Amino acid sequence: MENKRILAQGDGRKENQVLNIKELGSDTLPTNNNSRIHCLTIIGQIEGHIILPPQNKTTKYEHVIPQLLAIEENKTIEGLILILNTVGGDVEAGLAIAELISSLSKPTVSLVLGGGHSIGVPLAVSADYSFIAETATMTIHPIRMTGLVIGVPQTYDYFNKMQDRVVQFISNHSNIDRDYLMKLMMQTGELANDVGTVLVGQEAVNCGLIDEIGGLSSAIAKLNELISRKKLQCNN
Repeated sequence: MENKRILAQGDGRKENQVLNIKELGSDTLPTNNNSRIHCLTIIGQIEGHIILPPQNKTTKYEHVIPQLLAIEENKTIEGLILILNTVGGDVEAGLAIAELISSLSKPTVSLVLGGGHSIGVPLAVSADYSFIAETATMTIHPIRMTGLVIGVPQTYDYFNKMQDRVVQFISNHSNIDRDYLMKLMMQTGELANDVGTVLVGQEAVNCGLIDEIGGLSSAIAKLNELISRKKLQCNN
């Protein structure tokens, strides 16, 4: 009977792990955990207030925000590594996540793999230090909206304000010049049927958007360095 109970508990844990992977992209939640580093993944399209079709690979902001709260509250976790491979998505949801990451009291490092496009750019720069893989790309373009748009001056003003929020956040959390960022956003001739710029690996570093070229080992080493530095500051 005892063996059956243990087996049932094991099956329950496996089911919970499968559910966490399916819903949150992680087999562990930031609760009681032996690792001092928590990994948060932002993949696919960032889903906000509108549910995307089931065939879309999405990161749901209502799943990410509670994780960030748990990371901040968990005394065992000393740092966060953010792994990005996203095409962008809901602007307000992405910006909300970026604001929360930037306001964490614990050291954070981001790593762009594959792509960190559109609203993925503020997410990439929201960390204390950012890395990008040599082959990864980042697309910078103006905010766009699909669906019904009312053709009145207020709509244009709203777009301008939203665009300014994104630009301000990126320029405040990276080393890129604001005017140069706007120039990259409005560039024509590079993207088919669109305006904007694609930056590949070293190009994102050269313009000051991302801090350094690197992979997982570099990102973890940097995060450990930031954690050690924070401990020294707290002890002094």
